[in-house]
Amino acid sequence: MREEEKKRMSQKSGMRRFLSKRWALPAIYLAAAAILLTAVLWFQTDKEDVAAPGDISKHEVKDTAKGTDQEAVEVNSKLEHFGTPMGDMSDSVVKKDFYDKKASKEEQEKAVLFYDNKYIMNKGIDLAKKDGKTFDVVAAVSGKVISVKEDSLLGNVIEIDSGKGITTSYQSVTDIAVKEGDSVTQGQAIAKAGQSLLNEEAGIHVHFEIRKDSVAVNPNDYFQKPVSSLMESKAVETKSDEDKENATLENEAPTEEGSSEEPSVDESSSDQENTKTDTQN
Repeated sequence: MREEEKKRMSQKSGMRRFLSKRWALPAIYLAAAAILLTAVLWFQTDKEDVAAPGDISKHEVKDTAKGTDQEAVEVNSKLEHFGTPMGDMSDSVVKKDFYDKKASKEEQEKAVLFYDNKYIMNKGIDLAKKDGKTFDVVAAVSGKVISVKEDSLLGNVIEIDSGKGITTSYQSVTDIAVKEGDSVTQGQAIAKAGQSLLNEEAGIHVHFEIRKDSVAVNPNDYFQKPVSSLMESKAVETKSDEDKENATLENEAPTEEGSSEEPSVDESSSDQENTKTDTQN
């Protein structure tokens, strides 16, 4: 019994000597903290590796973001607001406005082009600088270039598709900096403002159109508004509605003073030709 008591006393005295040292308690605390931190990290790592059914892991999110360029552009464009093809509008002037059937008669007359003895409704907006100099034409919204055409009448044309039936058209441009198939971001320079035969009076300008399902909409109604607002809307008009407007404009078109020949409207459909024939008869 005495020997066992001696051993216990010896162990206790040894522990006391260890604890009496200055570094003993800090060493114990550090060891305990290291063990606790290791346990927490192990628990979190194990939880992340085993995803619950239906959960999406970080790797899956990264893979999803690798989609096609067109899908990425469409997602981004939904978050954008329609910009202008000039970027900075502080030094701009409207050379020809959009022909809006809801506008007054006077405003509609100002939005009609006259070319080759024909009246043509302006389906976009013609913008220029006050000093008449050229400027960078920029993408009003992100998208994919679907067409680049040389056209002396329209002054060359660039079309950009932003998804969900939304396209933007940039006419009367030169020094084109993009090609078909390119993905462009909002504000990116795509060309320089140029001239066109269709609206020669405008001088150096850009003709800008916004279309939904191939139907032109008034750009003034959408500048600085979310692209998603037009994406989610249904086109209030169709191509046949535009044809009817052309026929109506033809019937109401005034005759040029001093001219014995009555101007007509540029028409493409057989319905318009029939309307023209009936009017003349």
